[in-house]
Amino acid sequence: MVPSTSDSVFSKILIANRGEIACRIIRTARALGFRTVAVYSDADGSLSNPAPHVAQADEAVRIGPAPAAESYLNIPALLDAARRSGAEAVHPGYGFLSENAGFAQACIDAGLVFIGPPPAAIIAMGDKAGAKRRMIAAGVPCAPGFFADGEDGQGDARLIAEAEKLGFPLLVKAVAGGGGRGMRLAKHLAEMPEALAGARREALSAFGDGTLMLERLIEKGRHIEIQIFADAHGNAVHLGERDCTAQRRRQKVIEEAPSPVVTPEMRAAMGADAVAAALAVGYRGAGTIEFIVDATMKHYFLEMNTRLQVEHPVTEMLTGLDLVDWQLRVAAGEPLPLRQEQIRFNGHAIEARLYAEDPYAGFAPQTGPVLHFRPESVSKAGQNTIRIDTGIVEGDSVTPYYDPMVAKVIAHGRDRNEAIRRLMTALEDAPLLGLNNNGRFLRDLVDHPDFRAATMHTTLLDDWAANQEPLLQRPIPSDADWNLAAALLAGHDKPGGQRSASVAHFDLTLACGAETRRLRSDALSHIQLHHASDGRLRYTQDGITRRAILHRTEDVLYLSHDAATFVFREVSAFPNLENAREVAKDPRTARAPVAGTVTRVEVAVGDVVEAGQTLAVIEAMKMEMRLTAGAAGTVTQVRVAIGQQVEAGAILIELAENSPSPS
Repeated sequence: MVPSTSDSVFSKILIANRGEIACRIIRTARALGFRTVAVYSDADGSLSNPAPHVAQADEAVRIGPAPAAESYLNIPALLDAARRSGAEAVHPGYGFLSENAGFAQACIDAGLVFIGPPPAAIIAMGDKAGAKRRMIAAGVPCAPGFFADGEDGQGDARLIAEAEKLGFPLLVKAVAGGGGRGMRLAKHLAEMPEALAGARREALSAFGDGTLMLERLIEKGRHIEIQIFADAHGNAVHLGERDCTAQRRRQKVIEEAPSPVVTPEMRAAMGADAVAAALAVGYRGAGTIEFIVDATMKHYFLEMNTRLQVEHPVTEMLTGLDLVDWQLRVAAGEPLPLRQEQIRFNGHAIEARLYAEDPYAGFAPQTGPVLHFRPESVSKAGQNTIRIDTGIVEGDSVTPYYDPMVAKVIAHGRDRNEAIRRLMTALEDAPLLGLNNNGRFLRDLVDHPDFRAATMHTTLLDDWAANQEPLLQRPIPSDADWNLAAALLAGHDKPGGQRSASVAHFDLTLACGAETRRLRSDALSHIQLHHASDGRLRYTQDGITRRAILHRTEDVLYLSHDAATFVFREVSAFPNLENAREVAKDPRTARAPVAGTVTRVEVAVGDVVEAGQTLAVIEAMKMEMRLTAGAAGTVTQVRVAIGQQVEAGAILIELAENSPSPS
C-alpha cells in the first residue's frame, strides 16, 4: 500500500520481539520509510554473528541473557533500549509481551507509541473469564462454563463441584492463558485434580497467574477465527475468517482462508459478532476473535487475541492487504484505509507452520544446527503465490529457549486444490536439514483425505497420535535411497560432478535410523550423479533422472526428497563408538530427551520406582516432557535441581535395577 502523506507521530520503531515476526515487521516498516531497532538476547548471537532480525534492522540493542524472562520479557530492559536508541514507538509482535497490559501501559508512560490496543482492552480480553462475561452481555454466543474468580471460585473443591454441574468432557483453562498454555482436558471427574494442578502450574510458570476457569468442551469442533481491525475514530471492520482446525495439543498447525465449511451467511454472522466484540471493549488495532463451531455449525466465542496473529499472512494473501501497514497507520492516529464493503477476497490461501519438533516421536521439541535451508529461491520461483516467513538462516542453531516454530510456508491459489498443491511443492523444495522438523508431516497432512474433505476437527491429530495413524509413522528410506546415499558417500563422483569410471571395489556399511545395511560399492554403477552443487543434486537411477536436496559432511549425509529427510552415516570401524550409543539406551540412566529447563524432580536418592514412573519433568519450547524410569529400580543419584538448564542427552537421574525376586 502507498504510505500515508499525513504527519506521522513516530519515525523509529523498536520491535520488542525476535525471529520471523521481527523480520516481517521490519520488512513493512522499511517499505514505509520507518527506521527500526531490533533487540536481542545472548541466544540470538552477537553483532558479529547476528540473528536475521538483528541483521535486518537499522539498529540493535542487547537486552539480556538467553532466558526470555531475562531478555524478551524484561520490560525495563526493553524501555531502556527504546530510550537509548531514540525509538518513539514499540511494536510487540506476537507472543512474549504482546498481550501484556502492563507493558503497553509502561510504553505509554514512557512517552512511546504502543503499536497495539489500549491497555484497558488488553485487560478486558486478557482475562478469559471476564471476557466471557463481557461477550455474553454484548450478545456474542459463548459455550457454557464457570468463570468465577476470587478465593470462593478458585478452590479445587469448588471447581470440581462446578465441573460436575457442567458435565464432561470439559477444559480447565488459565484465565490469563493463550496459545494452548495453561489448559488441560478432563474427560471424567476423576481427572479433575490432576487437570487443575497441571493447568495451574503451567499458568503460573507462563503467565504468573494461576487463576482458572472451566469451559464445556465442544467435541469435534472446528476452530474458526475472524480477523478484525478498529481505529481511534470509531470504525471497525472484519477481514474474513481463517480456519485453524488442524491442531495438535491445542497448538495450530495449518491455517487457511476462506474456511471450506463457512457459508456467506455464516461469515456475515461471525463477522458481525467479531466486530461487536471489539467495539464492546473499545478496541483499536489488529485483533482476532476466535470461535469454536459445533457439528450443527453454531459458533461460540472462545477468546480474543489482542495482537497480530501468527497466521495473519493467510489473510494478507487473500485480501492483498498488508496488516502491519494497517497497524502502523492506526497507531499513528489515521482512520482505517478501507470500509467493510471495500474489502475483497481472492482465491484461497493456506499456511503451514514449520516446527522444530519430531512428529514421529510425540511431537517432541528439537534443537540443533541449521545446515541447509534455502526458502528464498522457492518464494522467488512462486511468483507471489508462495511466501515463506522465517527468522533463521543456514549456520544458525535452534535453541530450547523460545517457541519451536521456525518458519511459516504460505501458498495462494485460485482455489483450495491449487493452494494445497502449491503448498506441498513448496514444502518439498525448501526442506530444513540439520534437525528433525515437521516438514514431511505438513506435506502429508494437507494431502490427507480428511483434510482434503474438510472433515477435520480440533482433536483429530491427537486422536491419530493415540491410534497410530499411518500419517504419524516415520518415513523410511527406500532401497533406491540407500543406494543413492551409498554412491554419494562412497565418492562415486569427481569434483566436476560426474561419476568416476573406475572405483575400487569395497564394502560400505551405512546406518539410517535404527537400520544398518552393508552395500557393495561396485553394485552402484547404475547410478549416475550428474550435478551436485549448492545443496541440490541431479542424478539418474534406473533410467529416470531426478532431483534431491542434500548436505554432507565427511561421513554423514542428509538426503531430502518429497519433503522427507533421511540421515545416513558410515558406521564407525571403532566398536567403542557403537558401544557408547548403546550406553545411551541404558535403562539405569534417565537422560534429557531435549535441551531445556527442569521444572519438576519427583524422586530422591533411595526412592524405589516402577518402570514407566515419572522421575522428572523438563520444559522446552513451551512443552512439558516427562522423564520416566526405563525399568524398576532404586534411585542412586539425582544430578539436577528444579530450574536447572540441561543439554540434550545429559544424564539426570541414575537407577540401580532391582534384582528379580527368587522363584
